[in-house]
Amino acid sequence: MKKNGWILLLFVFLGLLAGALVANGLRDVQGLSFLTRAITIDWSPAADLAVIKYSLTLKVNFTLLSVIGAGVGIWLYRKM
Repeated sequence: MKKNGWILLLFVFLGLLAGALVANGLRDVQGLSFLTRAITIDWSPAADLAVIKYSLTLKVNFTLLSVIGAGVGIWLYRKM
């Protein structure tokens, strides 16, 4: 299988998703709260150009487990 940037992006995305799902499943465990605490990043560009008006909201929640999942995705990509 040929390595390229799109495959790496897919592995990182799937790692983030897997980590977020595990963090969501472990959310109620008190001893693991440091792994499941989310940091939220918001980005909301908007413009009114007289002809067209737009607003976009992007919200990303990172947990330590999702970052670990992304690291595992990169590691798996390099092992491929």
